[in-house]
Amino acid sequence: MKETLKERDIRIFAYGGIASILAEFGTFPIDTTKTRLQIQGQKIDKKFSQLRYGGMIDAFFKIARDEGVTALYSGVWPAVLRQAVYGTIKYGTYYSLKSFAREGGLLVDPKTGSERVWCTVVCAATAGVISSALANPTDVLKVRMQVSGKGSRQKSLWKCFYEIYKFEGVKGLWRGVVPTTQRAIIITSVDLPVYDFCKSRLLNIFGDQPITHCMRSISSSSISSLSAAIASTPMDVVRTRLMNQKHLLALNETNVTQNIYRGSFHCAIETVRHEGLMALYKGFIPAWMRMGPWNAIFFVTFEQMKKL
Repeated sequence: MKETLKERDIRIFAYGGIASILAEFGTFPIDTTKTRLQIQGQKIDKKFSQLRYGGMIDAFFKIARDEGVTALYSGVWPAVLRQAVYGTIKYGTYYSLKSFAREGGLLVDPKTGSERVWCTVVCAATAGVISSALANPTDVLKVRMQVSGKGSRQKSLWKCFYEIYKFEGVKGLWRGVVPTTQRAIIITSVDLPVYDFCKSRLLNIFGDQPITHCMRSISSSSISSLSAAIASTPMDVVRTRLMNQKHLLALNETNVTQNIYRGSFHCAIETVRHEGLMALYKGFIPAWMRMGPWNAIFFVTFEQMKKL
């Protein structure tokens, strides 16, 4: 029995990673527009004070026109590496924790026969914190490469990694880890439980045939992605800005500090003070538009692979 459970858990980890990578490739250009929108308009940072893009569509076409279509995929390789770590650990840990909670009698309420919300949230939040903290260096690389784009500022994955390590130290690779884990708690605590809840409720409507199974997964993922986008975008803006700012330890044999934000709270306060409250929702449309197809690709792939 233990060997069967172990095999099942190992497969779930692998399925989560593979499905995450496929979803990342399919939606990455939208993520690039989201990152560009989130860093623009920072009045206390002259480098990114200009409002270059009017929205997701405008950003998409301007990036493609000015830097080439491939610029929309700048940072895709650290993003894929991130999903290989983050997606594998997050979904594998989440469903493994749920399995252990079910065996321990914590997951299912014996009176109603339904899953306890608090238990699914705890499982999801725990999985999110662990996976996001471990994958943070790849997230930093992704953001830096998305911002630099193509042209004279273009950097390869290894050059970007070396630059961060040389001038910012190992700590530079974990820049923004606090808002990253906070964002992960929000997303996983909302996204996964809402998805599971919707999927179970829609089972009676759609049934569990192959075609209706896909419809059920897409419908559930659409609802869960909207909830997650609303809850997580402010923290995502803070995370992106912290990851993009550079704190150079040494440059030309002199200590140079380019730290605009001291932390998550300071970044949020300064953003609201200089740009208004709605600045915390910069990139909301691409964040939401990406989450929908991302979740659809992921959950359809993940659910089908679980049946193998």
